[in-house]
Amino acid sequence: MSIERDEQVVIDTNYTTIHTLGRQNEGSRLRYMQKDGSFPVVFQKVPGDWSPYLMDIFTTLVEIRWRVMLLIFSLSNILSWLFFGLWYWLIAYVHKDADNDEDKLCVHNMRGFTGAFLFSMETQTSIGYGFRATAENCIVAIVVVTVQDLFSCILDTIVIGIVVAKMASARKRAQTVGFSRCAVVNLRDGVLCLSWRLGDFRGNHILEGVTRALLVRPIRQPLGSVVMSYQDLDIQKRDIVLATPATIVHKLEPGSPLYSLGPDDLLGDDFELVVSFTYTGDSTGMLHQTRTSYTPADIRWGQRFRDMLKLGKKHYKVDYALFNETTWVPVPLLSAEEFDRGRRPVEGSQSHSPLFPSVKRNGNTKVNPDITGEVIQQTCL
Repeated sequence: MSIERDEQVVIDTNYTTIHTLGRQNEGSRLRYMQKDGSFPVVFQKVPGDWSPYLMDIFTTLVEIRWRVMLLIFSLSNILSWLFFGLWYWLIAYVHKDADNDEDKLCVHNMRGFTGAFLFSMETQTSIGYGFRATAENCIVAIVVVTVQDLFSCILDTIVIGIVVAKMASARKRAQTVGFSRCAVVNLRDGVLCLSWRLGDFRGNHILEGVTRALLVRPIRQPLGSVVMSYQDLDIQKRDIVLATPATIVHKLEPGSPLYSLGPDDLLGDDFELVVSFTYTGDSTGMLHQTRTSYTPADIRWGQRFRDMLKLGKKHYKVDYALFNETTWVPVPLLSAEEFDRGRRPVEGSQSHSPLFPSVKRNGNTKVNPDITGEVIQQTCL
């Protein structure tokens, strides 16, 4: 891309360029939300420490990692076998089964702690080899077996419920609904608009969902503290049918917090656009939410998303290889506020206006603000 300094912009279409607006400042900014929807927030000196997690133990177990869940499942069974095995060994020790005859034993064929542990495991897992068994004349052993059986039912119910809840977790379904990796600013019906893409990558498409956008700004206080400022963005058509990819549009008009920002202002501004899509899964009936965020470095001024929906003979064809790809389009290099003040190029003086890029043809410079075709193909990295 070459730029002439005599008050005109020339785009050389012989080369493909990569748009890196604000990339140099990306590493120094702390994101409010990561691209995967997680928050880089660390709690320090929480009141009660672990008590909030223990009070809602089921949710805690559902949210922990699978390897931790498998470890807890294994330890809960092994420790319970050891606990009840110790009781059986104490019963046999107090009853002096080692010295009694076969017809006076509490538990048959249990001569030590190893036998007690095996009997505990066989009882709780319902293996029932038939080699070890409680005697009818030992009430204490019968009571312990009954308690262990009840405990085993409760433990299995909890573990199965947690595993099913983790497998049907809303986070898994949310991973198959995604936002584009960047947002774009272009003209729609003569109005500057900020837009981003949303798509469902599964076959059972979502027919009802609500999208939302929030502008987050960190405001630094004099004493060093930080206060987060939240502003809702007005979105066209919040209710979305996601059978095909949808483009979410926010008009940069009066009342928008981005109304006064131009392409150069994005470089020095510090904000984050947090977007979300909330919907109900048709398979499980659970409420799901997919979210991501865009920093100023993720906003591409003067670009639009490439068309990815085509009409076939029997189907609508969606090419998801183009989901994150954009193309350059002529867009005023001004903020929406300046653009609305009437700074559009006047007919007859277009060669002196920087609102739209001009193309050099046969040595002459010609401005064509009605260009709708692709100028430069851009892949959003």
